[in-house]
Amino acid sequence: MNATENMPWQDIPSFRLVDADLRQVAELIHRSLSGPEWSEEIAPLLEHFIARSGKMIRPALVLLAGRCFGPIGKKHVDVSAMMQMVHDATLLHDDVVDDGLTRRGAPTVNSLWGNESAVLLGDFVLSRVFHMTVDLDPALARVVAETAVRVCEGELRQVAQRRNWQLTESEYISIITDKSAAFFSGCCRIGALLSHASDEQTDALAKYGLNAGIAFQIEDDLLDITGEELETGKTAQRDVTKSKPTLATIHLLGAVGASERAGVHALLDDPSRSRDALRRMFDLHGSLEYACAQARHYVDRAIKALVAVPEGDGKDALIATAHFMADRKA
Repeated sequence: MNATENMPWQDIPSFRLVDADLRQVAELIHRSLSGPEWSEEIAPLLEHFIARSGKMIRPALVLLAGRCFGPIGKKHVDVSAMMQMVHDATLLHDDVVDDGLTRRGAPTVNSLWGNESAVLLGDFVLSRVFHMTVDLDPALARVVAETAVRVCEGELRQVAQRRNWQLTESEYISIITDKSAAFFSGCCRIGALLSHASDEQTDALAKYGLNAGIAFQIEDDLLDITGEELETGKTAQRDVTKSKPTLATIHLLGAVGASERAGVHALLDDPSRSRDALRRMFDLHGSLEYACAQARHYVDRAIKALVAVPEGDGKDALIATAHFMADRKA
């Protein structure tokens, strides 16, 4: 990797504090997933996979949480790479579940090589992660494993709730807590543990990550509705097309009268022909604005959780990162 090469995470100003560390993370992922030992059949898939690093939000949280309590060390980089690889493996599976055609501005593995290859590549990446954890302290390895398990649980819960237009807001928050927020929380917790933070400080970082992660997922669901594919870099309208309840749809169904609800159900059940009509309904009832306000609410909770964390550039960067969660465009 060229040291001067512009990387996707540099679009997030707060990540510039750990830019050099994130480059080490990307290099470690590259080394872990490339090499002469892999057969020529899987080499093209791995090359395609590792060429797109994304914004590296999860490893950045590990690094920034650690930075709050001292310098970044090799273990921070190692664990950051593991967390990013877990995330990337879940994205391979997500693209199969959602029939995604683009990811990070490029064709998905499943669109190029088929669903079977994408699923097995995700499994392969996860197996590499768990091979790497053998060198970790058992307490740290447990956090990595528990994070992976909880993400999968959240994904399963979300799939099980497709077309459940009676899903409540609290149930939705519970699902995205498992699917996304617990991952953010685990990253912050492990970063603090690696830097020998106190129990109170470690719990504060974990709470920060949980609330920031909820804000992130609410905003991600909004971008699925409002974002343009060229900006987000992934297939648009996947949640709507797959009939996944989101905070905006839950609010909309609660805002319309009983006589209108059947019509909204019809729009949600056939979104391919009703995108414009559905967007007008969201706008009319303020559902998108409501979801935005809730994302900002969780950002505020994340920042308040940092009261036990010492002042410094690490904490400042985490505060800026929390604001990014609810204000991003991609």
